[in-house]
Amino acid sequence: MKIAISLAALAAAIAVQPLHAEEAVAPAAAAAAATPTAADADAFVAEAEKTFADYIVEASQTAWVNATFITDDTDALAASSGAKGTELSVKYALGAAKYTDVPGLSYDTKRKLNILRSGLVLPAPTKPGAAQELNEIATRLQSTYGKGKGTLDGKPINGSDIEAEMGKPHTPDEYKEMWVSWHDNVGAPMRDDYSKLVSIANEGSKELGYKDTGDLWRGGYDMPAADFAALTDRLWNEVKPLYDDLHCYVRTKLNEKYGDAVQSKTGPIRADLLGNMWAQEWGNIYDLVAPAGAGDLGYDIGDLLKAKGFVETTPQMNDTPETPETQKRGYWEKQMFKIGEGFYSSLGFAPLPDTFWERTQFIKPRDREVVCHASAWDIDNKDDLRVKMCTKVNSDDFVTIHHELGHNYYQRAYNQQPVLYMGGANDGFHEAIGDFIALSITPDYLVKIDLMAKDKVPSADKDVGLLLRQAMDKVAFLPFGLLMDKWRWGVFDGSIPAGGYEKGWNDLRLKYQGIVPPVERDESKFDPGAKYHIPGNTPYMRYFLARILQFQFYEAACKQSGWKGPLHRCSFFGNKEVGEKLNAMLAMGASKPWPEALQAFTGSKEMSGKAMIAYFAPLQKWLKAQNKGKQCGW
Repeated sequence: MKIAISLAALAAAIAVQPLHAEEAVAPAAAAAAATPTAADADAFVAEAEKTFADYIVEASQTAWVNATFITDDTDALAASSGAKGTELSVKYALGAAKYTDVPGLSYDTKRKLNILRSGLVLPAPTKPGAAQELNEIATRLQSTYGKGKGTLDGKPINGSDIEAEMGKPHTPDEYKEMWVSWHDNVGAPMRDDYSKLVSIANEGSKELGYKDTGDLWRGGYDMPAADFAALTDRLWNEVKPLYDDLHCYVRTKLNEKYGDAVQSKTGPIRADLLGNMWAQEWGNIYDLVAPAGAGDLGYDIGDLLKAKGFVETTPQMNDTPETPETQKRGYWEKQMFKIGEGFYSSLGFAPLPDTFWERTQFIKPRDREVVCHASAWDIDNKDDLRVKMCTKVNSDDFVTIHHELGHNYYQRAYNQQPVLYMGGANDGFHEAIGDFIALSITPDYLVKIDLMAKDKVPSADKDVGLLLRQAMDKVAFLPFGLLMDKWRWGVFDGSIPAGGYEKGWNDLRLKYQGIVPPVERDESKFDPGAKYHIPGNTPYMRYFLARILQFQFYEAACKQSGWKGPLHRCSFFGNKEVGEKLNAMLAMGASKPWPEALQAFTGSKEMSGKAMIAYFAPLQKWLKAQNKGKQCGW
């Protein structure tokens, strides 16, 4: 997860502030209100960039302190800072809309105006009271989700706990109870509020010159909104055969475990049986589907680290002046970050600044509450890079460190760009960079950093298990990542009417994921609201794009490094040519349309799912053999 109080971060703000229409135009543009010129637009953009540059550092510092020292006071400071940022975003988005059709605009001014104009997720119209109402509804929706509870064995259970329980062994009836109670208790109460929110946001989007809010969301991808929608369809069709093969195999295994009465041999999969409340990732049921004799992956990075002497910090550990350096709190977790830095250094990237090691939160402090969810920060849009993490000595966190550092190196690479260009080429790029670096954590890499002995490298017969374990998360996620915004685009443009929210949702879940609810659902329900990003109003297509892009980046890096073996075993560790090309793309930030950034690293302007298919080719061949004679599809 990338954190930087930039325009990209401000776009996520939804607590919009009431603004009078006359406040929507910055002073530099006020004189141009009658007949704006290209010079007026230039002045408007210059003022916006200066205003955001002045705001960003203090806002980032405030957000960091709040995330690493949670108190009522830091909450209040963060809320105040966030409200100021939202007000700025609203002001400059509305102001930018007045200049979009001015003749004679330079490339940079036109691009920056579009970034400003599309920098809001839920724009409120300027009529009195609309912003306040939208803010109240958005806050209420998030609060409903945050306070939501389901049940297990008839006892209340909160969101994080019920999510964890869905990934543990239970009976089908227990899975059903958790699924139904969560969706009924959390989603259904949101329905009326969500309908009102859609209406208000659509009105605000039209004031900015968009057809509806979905049109606004699709407006940040350097192409007409309809072309972007078509692109997502094309990408899905490229990877759908792989998903279909995985779906068929997993359905067979679920049928073998639960029988026809719970899961049929044919048709869709029951949504609550896949180890995840939303059936978005299936890795929690890997043991159920693991191939006989090849399911054991052969190694665990956490075990390899511990064999090398890495010791995880415990709450009971206490530093004294006499404590040896290697026994101090956080020492070994910091060494995991040193390994991660070493990967990027091997590609030719400069070392992280000293302040990174002084200011990063490596472990959970003993004396205060913090947000443990891992995130990468760029405090000053220069070189005050940090990560906030409650690191454990295990495989997942070893991978996460490589991912989060990818955000930091991206942030530093574009720090010479103007403030409005300090971001990923599109919102899928930032996540994809960390993900594709993490794909290079292969046995070959572990041998090169002396974490795995060469004679312990898993043999080729382990590849199917390794690939299946990855596919249960990375491939299974694809249709969910797509349909989240497919549903909202339909809601915003009216093709999914307010009276058909539930039907529209379940139709898409069936069409793309091939899953069905464990019980009948009707229009008194609102199952979309049971997933945080819907009440949280967070666009989701970025995650679909990131899943596609990470494999495209990875394949390009492996080709550049001259790798000759199976794609999934490639590591480009130590290859300076890869690093040089990667940095050229990262340094562009958001200054050019994303196809140009993609071309700078991969040689192609076309986003494609073909690299993902190539990566999982051995698995797909195996799946087809396992599915022979089965009635696949739904």
